[in-house]
Amino acid sequence: MFAVRYHRYGGSDVLRMEEVEEPHAGPGQVRIAVRATGVTPADWYLRSGMLRDIVPLAFPHVPGMDAAGIVDEVGEGVTGTAVGDEVFGLVPFVDQGGAAAQYAVLEAWAPKPHSWSFEEAGGAAGNIDTATRVLEALGAAGGMTLLIEGAAGGVGTITAQLARARGLTVIGTASEGNHGFLEQFGVVPVTYGAGLADRIAPLAPRGVDVVLDAAGKGSLAELVAVAGDPQRVVTIADFDADRHGVRISRSEAGQSPGWAGLPLAADLADQGRLTVPLHRVFPLKETATAHDVSATGHARGKIVITVP
Repeated sequence: MFAVRYHRYGGSDVLRMEEVEEPHAGPGQVRIAVRATGVTPADWYLRSGMLRDIVPLAFPHVPGMDAAGIVDEVGEGVTGTAVGDEVFGLVPFVDQGGAAAQYAVLEAWAPKPHSWSFEEAGGAAGNIDTATRVLEALGAAGGMTLLIEGAAGGVGTITAQLARARGLTVIGTASEGNHGFLEQFGVVPVTYGAGLADRIAPLAPRGVDVVLDAAGKGSLAELVAVAGDPQRVVTIADFDADRHGVRISRSEAGQSPGWAGLPLAADLADQGRLTVPLHRVFPLKETATAHDVSATGHARGKIVITVP
């Protein structure tokens, strides 16, 4: 089969389209013919070597952590899913290869919502897993107010919608050009940067209960001040979290508390309550460009790669 992979850490120029051995579904897994896969900051964090001390890779490595496609192999012990089903989900942890390929193995999945295209579904699962994991870690519940730093990106937009479905009020930071975009999801927009606490005060007169930092732009000290307690702040992007007493949430090998969010998200999607805004869609051969666009930090919604 064909796949994009790299043999060493480096810039996007290390990515190559190559012929590789096909993966096969193991116990509790399914294999899909991939139609689309998402690009996340973690893909280029890993490729660049930024995370080599935390998540060392086995080379060669295929990027892509989530995907949508058509099931063509069902592993031992799997029930409720059959060959030919359209699904979206998550590949096994990074050392087992990714989804920027003709075929990929999924370890967590749900039926693809009828309301989503393969492109939308292909970029959804990783952000749903992250958003669900963060909301659970924060104890997010109806009546609370959530602040999302970096709300216009892939994780931010999905977290905002899942939080709204739980009954939370959501305030999101973004550049002024993205304020109207956020309002589409029921988010109260606010400009990021110095003086954030003063701008939020009139928007949340009873205060902010919990905070997600999805931007990683060095704002944790101010976010802690807004929340009033570092334990009410979770980051997915600032590796200086410990210095501020803030929890960092990231995917780990094995069962994730965020996996339960996949079928719930599919139901919300078919109710018209969850959408996946797409920033740009690239063909597989342009994976390097997709990584470069993600690395700018200015994606509004999700970057997705389609597989022929």
